[in-house]
Amino acid sequence: MGFLSTMNIVGSGLTAQQLRLDVIAENVTNSTTTRVENGEGPYRRKVVVFEAETGKDGFRAAMARAAYGLAPASGKTTAGGVRVTNIVEDPSDLPLVYDPTHPDANEEGYVEMPNVDMVKEMTDAMAAAQAYASNVTAFNTLKTVIAQGLEIGK
Repeated sequence: MGFLSTMNIVGSGLTAQQLRLDVIAENVTNSTTTRVENGEGPYRRKVVVFEAETGKDGFRAAMARAAYGLAPASGKTTAGGVRVTNIVEDPSDLPLVYDPTHPDANEEGYVEMPNVDMVKEMTDAMAAAQAYASNVTAFNTLKTVIAQGLEIGK
C-alpha cells in the first residue's frame, strides 16, 4: 500500500530532524566548554549531514509513468525519505578570548573557546523545528486521507 511508503518517508524526516535538534542542543550546552573529555582543546561545533534516500522512481519519472498509464517499476521499494549519513565537526577556527585567570589560558593569557555561534545555532534550531512541524503536518494530512478512504468503503 502506498500510504505505508509515505509514512516511512515522513518518519525518516521526523527522525532526522529530531537528531538535528539533539545535536544543536549539544552545541548550545557546550558553547563555553574549553576542555573536552580527552583533553584535546575546546569543544567543536557538530553538524548533521543528511542524504536523500531515493525510492524506485524520482518524482518526475513517477509522474511520466503515471501520465502514460504505466505501472511503477517493479522489484524495488517505493519508499524514499532522508537519512543521516554523518555527524561532523565544524572545522572553522576557534575564537581566542583574553582571560589570563582562566585555567586553560595559554602563556599570553588567551583561551581557545568553542566555535559555537549562538545566532547560528538558534537559526538552525528554528529551521529544524519548522522542518519537523512540516513533517507532522504531512503525517496528519496522510491520516486524514486514510480515514476518508476508509469512510468510502462503508
